[in-house]
Amino acid sequence: MHILQVHNTYKIRGGEEETCAAEVKLLQDMGHKVAIYGDHNDRIATINPASLALNTIWSSKNYTKVKQILQRQPYDVVHIHNFFPLISPSVYYAAKDAGVRVVQTLHNYRFLCPNGLFFRDGQVCEDCLGKFVPLSGVQHGCYREDKAATAGVAAMLILHRLLNTWKNQVDCYISMTEFGRQKFIEGGFPAEKIVVKPHFVAPDPGVGSGSGGYALYVGRLSVEKGLDTLLAAWEQLGGKIPLKIIGDGQLSDRVKEAVAKMPGVEWLGRKPINEVYEMIGEAKVLILPSKWYETFGRVAIEAFAKGTPVIAANIGAIAELVDHQRTGLHFIPGDAQDLAQKMEWIISHPIQLAQMRQEARSEFENKYTAKKNYQQLIQIYAQVKN
Repeated sequence: MHILQVHNTYKIRGGEEETCAAEVKLLQDMGHKVAIYGDHNDRIATINPASLALNTIWSSKNYTKVKQILQRQPYDVVHIHNFFPLISPSVYYAAKDAGVRVVQTLHNYRFLCPNGLFFRDGQVCEDCLGKFVPLSGVQHGCYREDKAATAGVAAMLILHRLLNTWKNQVDCYISMTEFGRQKFIEGGFPAEKIVVKPHFVAPDPGVGSGSGGYALYVGRLSVEKGLDTLLAAWEQLGGKIPLKIIGDGQLSDRVKEAVAKMPGVEWLGRKPINEVYEMIGEAKVLILPSKWYETFGRVAIEAFAKGTPVIAANIGAIAELVDHQRTGLHFIPGDAQDLAQKMEWIISHPIQLAQMRQEARSEFENKYTAKKNYQQLIQIYAQVKN
């Protein structure tokens, strides 16, 4: 099979760049030809805002380039991971005009929400869900905290809704969870075109011992990730169990303050992936305190691969990934007291925790290996071709 993957990428650990690279390698390892057409958001700073807005709506340059690529040799599928903002929806039309089927992975909620997160002012926001004109997003400058830039995103969404691009130009959408699938159906996307296929972890990092005696957070240090909830919970725990934090972001200063005043809280900054896996495997539990509708939560399945249970906020996709009292625990989103209580339960139930470790690893083996993912992906490609 010959596949053209389209990536408008950006540097976020666990985001599209890492996920797409793993998928490309998997396909190539299985003998498929994979070409990549891409751009990088680092270029945004070099483009005039007005030109960027027009390009976001329709890029003639990318339409022409992609169509030429597809006409030079036969392709079976164009798999788009992200066209926003530099490549534009013109890539769909290029594929269709060349007679090639289109698959789109839904890595965020951009089709339904200008900032792609369903998150504003520190809480979940669905003001634009199901609205033909995402006026609220423009009024609040939800994309890059810039009303003009958000208006450009809104114009792209409105035009392509008018053109029925999302319904007519894409043969199949891939959502990573059923939660995400249902949100897109609420937003007017055709249910019959949306399938669920999760991410995967490869190579298998192997099971850890869980003997480190600490809880672990891995991810961006940002409001939507629930860092304030995490730190408040540890303040209530009063040093009963160490907390290690891996990552960086806008709340770095707040994490530094917590480290200075709370015993047992350690901030390790960014770490290479092999060190991250090692620390996940030695952790007693991984914590996902997100306040927003994560589209997946890759770090959760990395934890399962290492046999480490996950305490996750009971919200969005991450709640779907974690089976309460089997592969981890749920807590009330944004509720530091409830998170602290769940951590107390982990500390006081070592037998149940040991069973959770076995169940977490089984969950990985049953759902999130490269082999399982390859079978699902090839089935999707085969269905859109027929």
